[in-house]
Amino acid sequence: MAQPSFSRYLPWLATAPAALLALPYSIWGSAVFGLLFVLGCIDYAQIRQSVRRNYPLTGRIRYGLEYIRPEIRQYFMEDDEQKLPFSRNQRDMVYARSKVQNDKRGFGSIKDMYNTQTEWIAHSMQPTHLDPYGFRVTVGAHQCRQPYALSLLNISGMSFGALSPNAVKALNKGAAMGQFAHDTGEGSISRHHREPGGDLIWQIASGYFGCRTPEGRFDPARFAAQALSPQVKMIELKLSQGAKPGHGGVLPKAKVNAEIAEARGVPMGQDCVSPARHSAFSTPVEMLAFIAQLRDLSGGKPVGIKLCVGHPAEWFSVVKAMLETGQTPDFIVVDGAEGGTGAAPIEFADHVGMPLRDGLRLVHNSLVGAGLRDRIRIGAAGKVISAFDIARCLALGADWCNSARGFMFALGCIQSRSCHTDHCPTGVATQDPVRQRAIVVTDKAERVYYFHANTLHALADLVGAAGLKKPGDITAQHLMGRNAEGQARTLASSIDTLAPDQLLREPSEPHTLPSPFAEFWHLSQAGHWGVPADTAPSPASPRSPD
Repeated sequence: MAQPSFSRYLPWLATAPAALLALPYSIWGSAVFGLLFVLGCIDYAQIRQSVRRNYPLTGRIRYGLEYIRPEIRQYFMEDDEQKLPFSRNQRDMVYARSKVQNDKRGFGSIKDMYNTQTEWIAHSMQPTHLDPYGFRVTVGAHQCRQPYALSLLNISGMSFGALSPNAVKALNKGAAMGQFAHDTGEGSISRHHREPGGDLIWQIASGYFGCRTPEGRFDPARFAAQALSPQVKMIELKLSQGAKPGHGGVLPKAKVNAEIAEARGVPMGQDCVSPARHSAFSTPVEMLAFIAQLRDLSGGKPVGIKLCVGHPAEWFSVVKAMLETGQTPDFIVVDGAEGGTGAAPIEFADHVGMPLRDGLRLVHNSLVGAGLRDRIRIGAAGKVISAFDIARCLALGADWCNSARGFMFALGCIQSRSCHTDHCPTGVATQDPVRQRAIVVTDKAERVYYFHANTLHALADLVGAAGLKKPGDITAQHLMGRNAEGQARTLASSIDTLAPDQLLREPSEPHTLPSPFAEFWHLSQAGHWGVPADTAPSPASPRSPD
């Protein structure tokens, strides 16, 4: 039998005689060794951490190194192109543009140009010059009394409560300076949104914050009271978000302070719950009727939906409901599974939801094939941070882009990934009054403004290099990349595309539909989310042995 080893206790036990020996020479030295001995006793007696129990005092070194591991990795070990979730080069680009510093790069690109993930824009021998000031898209022209001219880059939904009051003020003030829109997130409109006067996109989610009854259901009167505000330009009905699609949320009662309770219309002293699904409608047809109601209550402002695409059949049901009723949203924001949030379950963040490029292409294709694309504008969100990210989304079918974390970087976010702890080191994602004072609103608002302006200037340069007259002219023919074999191909040659009205010709031509339309389009119904159980395709029969 192995003899027990007590050598691991020696550093701890040695602090006791060291405290006695140091006493005649230094009271402070003796006190330090005495404190270390007491800490070792605590480690030996506690029952929560095995390493500290087996290695009193010295075991704390392990937990100390683990605590600072993210910072050590980020500052000294992380590759400049390692996207976890944003690379150092991406962050540095935002910092430089927001501070109006030199964002150029010397000595050439550090990207591997022959990697299968490499992408580029096909430039023209006859470049053009564009003015980014006119980069706008009109939303709601088809059926709204108050359509809105939206910038091609806007602040994506981030709630007050997730962000600090000063962060919300700085974002909205920057949006007012640059004349672009600020999405409120599902936490509704707070006084911090209203004070700077920037244009707002009011997001309504399943909790109906800011327009709810005491029981948590939709309240038309409260909605109209806020939606009629001139500052509110569009209404966004959130069905799901990319970081945690299909998952509700809870803001613990400890975080529901008086300001958050006022903005959301919830009582203090209770958890603030966002259900996983809406109670105001239960089918795609009912959802479109609800959208029409919101448009009427808001005085004819554009109303749309935000979703991370899940099962294709559910989205096809929405498209069929549009065709059946003749009612359409004014816009659709496609959020990708790579989107961020203050906190998300690991499995949801990693394995639920369709990534942006796939979801965006599916939504755009569906609307083209159903003959609805010219009536509905499409926005894109999900790791959009550079002018090339915007150009790629436009080529895939988007009309504009939203960015959340890009504007957080402009505020000073350092990607510490501590949003869920309320200990944000830069004061962006915290309600701690001491930490949030780090955000000086006037300074950070200028950075938000300059990040937006300089990114659109970069977009103008890209579009001009391609020889185009406006960003909307970018198509999948203008983007190139490498396939799995390393061959250069246009994006158009590597993705499926529906012809205008092609879905309306089905079922006479079902064989011409690409996947996943061929599997699910003809089975989806406007009166159900997805494929009804009694019409779902049966599992394939087991293969018989040869």
